[in-house]
Amino acid sequence: MQTIAVVEDDRHINEVVTEYLKADGYMVISIDNGKQAGEMLENGVSVELFILDIMLPHVTGLALLKKIRSDNRYSKTPVIMLTAVSDEYTQLLSFEEMADDYITKPFSPKLLVKRVQALLRRANNISVAHKSGIYIDENSYLAFEDELPIQVTIREYELLKLFLQNPGRVLNRQQLLDAVWGYDYFGDERVVDVHIKNLRKKLKRQIIVTVKGVGYRYDVALNGGAV
Repeated sequence: MQTIAVVEDDRHINEVVTEYLKADGYMVISIDNGKQAGEMLENGVSVELFILDIMLPHVTGLALLKKIRSDNRYSKTPVIMLTAVSDEYTQLLSFEEMADDYITKPFSPKLLVKRVQALLRRANNISVAHKSGIYIDENSYLAFEDELPIQVTIREYELLKLFLQNPGRVLNRQQLLDAVWGYDYFGDERVVDVHIKNLRKKLKRQIIVTVKGVGYRYDVALNGGAV
């Protein structure tokens, strides 16, 4: 379960954000002042994403952002600034200090959760790529292994993208068909097996493993192989 730190001194907003995130399956550390958040950073508490207000008691959100980015343990951790401060200068300063997103109040809790999901998905893809040496460029529809291009078809690209987005999760053939071929596809499910077989031939690391009787799983361990 991924952990999110919500640093917000407005009790009502803190509670609302916390409840929405918990309902979406996240563990939440709820904090109402900058000093306590700073102490959490010093203790090295494991956090996958920060949501920071700017106008906090004791230590501002921007000061916390600087501290996060200067700490090797959190330097790549996604940070969302959630604040009533809407002037352009503060927003630009936040992005210069490497905030990943900036949301002004009032806001939609549902949209906040969607932005959290997107940032964590991106962060997870970067982590997977770092561990496996395999990554994709969604702008160019190219795939790479060890920084060298892999000659994949569009279907193979979409399959690889889906596996990268779901590391360690078993995906059955119907899920793969729905995601890559579309819900209106009524052909033979074995088309999935053929495309995965061809994709495996193009990868140096055999990290798409078969889970017998269920489907396939992307294994980020470098020694992973077909079962």
